[in-house]
Amino acid sequence: MFKALIVEKEGDGPAVARVAELAEDRLPSGNVTVAVEYSTLNYKDGLCLSAAGGGLVRTYPHVPGIDFAGTVEASEDARYAPGDRVVLTGWRVGEVHWGGYAQKARVKADWLVPLPDGLSTRQAMAVGTAGLTAMLAVMALEDHGLTPDKGDVLVTGAAGGVGSVATALLAHLGYAVAAVTGRPETEVYLRDLGADRIVPRADLAETVKRPLESETWAGCVDAVGGAMLARVLGQMRYGASVAVVGLAGGAALPTSVIPFILRGVNLLGIDSVMQPYDNRLRAWDRIARDLPMDKLEAMIRPAALADLPALGAAILKGEVQGRVVVDVNA
Repeated sequence: MFKALIVEKEGDGPAVARVAELAEDRLPSGNVTVAVEYSTLNYKDGLCLSAAGGGLVRTYPHVPGIDFAGTVEASEDARYAPGDRVVLTGWRVGEVHWGGYAQKARVKADWLVPLPDGLSTRQAMAVGTAGLTAMLAVMALEDHGLTPDKGDVLVTGAAGGVGSVATALLAHLGYAVAAVTGRPETEVYLRDLGADRIVPRADLAETVKRPLESETWAGCVDAVGGAMLARVLGQMRYGASVAVVGLAGGAALPTSVIPFILRGVNLLGIDSVMQPYDNRLRAWDRIARDLPMDKLEAMIRPAALADLPALGAAILKGEVQGRVVVDVNA
């Protein structure tokens, strides 16, 4: 038997989450069984925990949790042996497939990544999908020519999970970070992560008719999308890039081609779900090397499985700061 947060739904009624004891034969198919130690909370998890399932959950009962870290308990794949420490993010785990909000998980070996030396399972989930996405965004910006001497880098939705890690990473790498937030109470938190300046969300929320404004930003990690992204595109420096990681402000993009054809701006889409294995390894190695662990610790909000329904509702309202780390054994 093992403990899990299971979401159940009867007929057309709302989905309801509860902590329950499950038998191991309830685990899904897969060739690696992992004793999960930590998971985390992402926006997608909030959707999966909601009464409607956010359009992500296909079948009930369901165990959410789109990422987890732990130790291999049993393996039918030669790449992993009992005792190996592993991390999983993406692959629709926690959405289509049962996820990490449990003391045990069974998955395909192809979905796992060995945990880098020097990174604990708790730290791995303080990073989680959000932090991996932030690292992939920073790597993409660097691959397209961004260096610290080019100028200020903008991070939108900076107090959220992706934004927090992106801010800390960029600052540690020597970039001048401008952090966008709509919550004035997060200013001290963001400056402690390394932000050089705070940009009120209202300064970028209003759309303008001009397709181009003054060249301001050398790069951007954008978690907001929508009208704010459209505004930011018109403020990018010549040849600069925007790494798009989210759509908290909406999926529509009310812009024109002008920033792209007159300033050579690059719009880089960042996907962490189906990311190739080699790039995942590269990102996790960079995280272990380049993410300051003291800053990571400052982002952590500890939680247990029983806390997740309330936290899931809070993250959908934009009320969660930093990174929620879930001890599934608490």
